[in-house]
Amino acid sequence: MHPSQYAIDEVLSSGPVIPVIVIEDISDAVPLARALVAGGVRVLEVTLRTAAAIDSIRAIANAVPEALVGAGTLIDDADIRRAQAAGARFGVSPGATPSLLAAATQAGFPLLPGVMTPSDVIAAMNAGYTALKLFPAAQAGGIGMLKALNGPFPQIRFCPTGGISPQSAPDFLALPNVACVGGSWLTPPDLIEARDWDGITRLAQQSLQLRK
Repeated sequence: MHPSQYAIDEVLSSGPVIPVIVIEDISDAVPLARALVAGGVRVLEVTLRTAAAIDSIRAIANAVPEALVGAGTLIDDADIRRAQAAGARFGVSPGATPSLLAAATQAGFPLLPGVMTPSDVIAAMNAGYTALKLFPAAQAGGIGMLKALNGPFPQIRFCPTGGISPQSAPDFLALPNVACVGGSWLTPPDLIEARDWDGITRLAQQSLQLRK
């Protein structure tokens, strides 16, 4: 098992949904994190898709210690270094290149690598990873793909992400090889723009009921 796999196990077992968070304004970071934690969601994936992402991770790590904040959309070793320096507790990647996996291992940084094919799964397994992100889940075959992967890879646990909704999430979560799902619906842009933190807390609370 990869040395940092224990930290990823904590990430996957903390709740049925990992919110995929896009933060445009750093002033939203801490109240957004607090709203999610108040709703029972403590694992937060802040994607590195905006200029405010790294500073947002740092702010959440400092001000909301009860949150398990991670960095998403990691694509190279520079992203890993920046995320780790900002206080991210884990990382999530859309893919899994040998150089990215090697960089995470060298840094001792817990990573949830993205895979899409059986060859991707084997490469990640060979690098010591047993928890993977199926991405983009819907386009990769969704529930049918996960059922098929469970045959040759029963030891792998997945966090499917991409195209999953509150309506489809329970069917994914019912699969034996799905530990949790990733989704952006917990932090919709309109609620963030309106700073409707109570609304986000309600969405977080509702997400806890999605596992059948």
